[in-house]
Amino acid sequence: MNNPIWVMTSAFKALTFDQVLAQTKRIGAQGMELCVFRRGGTRTDHVATHLDYETFGPDDAQRLIETCQREGMRFSVGAYENLIGGDPAQRLANQNHLLKLIRIAHLCGGDRNNVKVGTFVGYNYDLGVQDRGFEKNLDEFVRVFSPIVRYAESLGVTLLYENCPMEGWRPASSPTTYNNLPGTLAARKLMYALVPSRAHGETYDPSHDVWQNIDPIDVINASDMSRIHRVHIKGTRNLRSPARVHWGALYPMQTVDPARAKKAGVPIPAHDWDRHHYEPMLPGFGGNDSMDWRGFLQTLMQRGFENPFVIENEADNSAHTGNLGATVQGFQAAVLCLAPIVWPLVPEDGYRFDAARQPALVDPQARDIPVKTMNELAS
Repeated sequence: MNNPIWVMTSAFKALTFDQVLAQTKRIGAQGMELCVFRRGGTRTDHVATHLDYETFGPDDAQRLIETCQREGMRFSVGAYENLIGGDPAQRLANQNHLLKLIRIAHLCGGDRNNVKVGTFVGYNYDLGVQDRGFEKNLDEFVRVFSPIVRYAESLGVTLLYENCPMEGWRPASSPTTYNNLPGTLAARKLMYALVPSRAHGETYDPSHDVWQNIDPIDVINASDMSRIHRVHIKGTRNLRSPARVHWGALYPMQTVDPARAKKAGVPIPAHDWDRHHYEPMLPGFGGNDSMDWRGFLQTLMQRGFENPFVIENEADNSAHTGNLGATVQGFQAAVLCLAPIVWPLVPEDGYRFDAARQPALVDPQARDIPVKTMNELAS
């Protein structure tokens, strides 16, 4: 019972790397999932870029390793975009950016230093609306990700898919809210069977199952634990709202003409993300959410999970306020909520992470390698 607690740096978009490092220490966390989104990319929400991916080289990797070792920090990198759907030019740019992050992870020691690469898969909407559209998206995943996973494996790097279905990625007028292939356990199991390499796995975020009325404990018990390398800590409070009563919890709330909805007394989405009647929260901050955190965390550790818990702060009362103090408070509250469950009890100090049990970062001593593109992987 000595799992490290990290922060996802998307909540600190305006801060430099050094400032993020200082805030992480202030929070009482032991590491960072460094967001390295493509500048000018397809996303505008929850994005940050805390490493210079265009110029990153062996010297930068060496400095990063030395800094994190000195400060007692560990890290991974990630960017979350649509890699199998959307505008073809943007899709290719997102794929090529992922290859840059794989190279960065390799230069930092990759799996030897537990430096993974977090990503989405995305979804091809044109295929998705067709008969057997989900299966066609699986085929597209195999086509796109097979060479990417082989490339990562050749460099000693593991890709991690997050299970957010990205329900707001399409307009509220669209019929579906399933916009990221690994959004269900079934999809993830199929993905691993179709591309059986061990160089890909997942970051499991329980909040996305909670608003679907799925118990994350059941998901963990049905999962291959060797595939779960990270767990995102983010709460969800299911709302007892008129919208849930009118539209139900099974289907996404639909938009209709506002005048027609007003005349009928029917609620409609306030924005593209307002379709499943929940509020994002952080455990221990501002009230209870709709999840048994203690049971969930204990189940994970009983099944042998020893990897980082990464706090993803998208809480309405914390990071969404735009207030740095409230953002840090939310992180701190989540750390304290987790501490009695995942850290040992130390005499006089309370619950504390035992840093002495954390493996030292190894010197990557990686030779520089050129940046690869998808076209080069295919050749």
